[in-house]
Amino acid sequence: MIKIRNLWKKYGKLQVLAGLDLDVQNGETLVILGRSGMGKSVLLKHIIGISKPDEGSIEVNGTDVSGLSGQELYKAIIDMGMLFQGAALFDSMNVEENTAFFLKEHGNLKEGKKYTDNEVQDLVDHALEMVGLAGTQKKMPSELSGGMRKRAGLARLIVYRPSLLLYDEPTTGLDPITAMQINQLIVKTQKELKGTSIVVTHDILSALSVGNRLALIKDGKIAYIADPDSFLKIDDPVIEFLRKMISEDPRKFRDSCFNNANNNKGLNV
Repeated sequence: MIKIRNLWKKYGKLQVLAGLDLDVQNGETLVILGRSGMGKSVLLKHIIGISKPDEGSIEVNGTDVSGLSGQELYKAIIDMGMLFQGAALFDSMNVEENTAFFLKEHGNLKEGKKYTDNEVQDLVDHALEMVGLAGTQKKMPSELSGGMRKRAGLARLIVYRPSLLLYDEPTTGLDPITAMQINQLIVKTQKELKGTSIVVTHDILSALSVGNRLALIKDGKIAYIADPDSFLKIDDPVIEFLRKMISEDPRKFRDSCFNNANNNKGLNV
């Protein structure tokens, strides 16, 4: 479980987080919505330890990571993974090398030993197959489309099976069909890893597709948090605008896809 209390962060004169409180439940996918510049990505970077708060605490499974650094921080966040907005692939490495990077650097976390080359290959191949990139092992990031880069970033994230997955604007810049495919992969990954996910986005269709709970960040705080149906009924101008963006509930399409996938024993994305 993640427990965030009284989180403050200021960049120059810009107050980004202003006493933010948030609880993230084990096993859920929590989606944080909000306009650009409201601190969604900043919040993720604080959870994973990239940024440090001016004030407040972030407890992950009972450990306050907000003041940790070096080896202590590494131990606290080793079971976290993050899909960055631009996928953040290493340009000098091919898809296979990008996906295998964590495995070769850190080995088997549960058993505390290095993987053999064959084990790494099997894990990488499985992760790439899971995100629909089988056969792309030798491609360079420059050869991939935007959607393929997102998938490659997701493969690199899930290959070591972290229990906490953070997604920073996973569908930004993608066409609607590719965005829905990424949403399906997020749901599929959640089901397979049985972890906890936090997704930040401004896309209400993506939020409804993947989220168990939705939250709105405003003025540096979590203004509302609720299950999707209750969230959409909240009387707020931002949520009213989001409601108007929904022509058809994407959950119907998502459920149809997964029913077909189960019947076909696989998800084609």
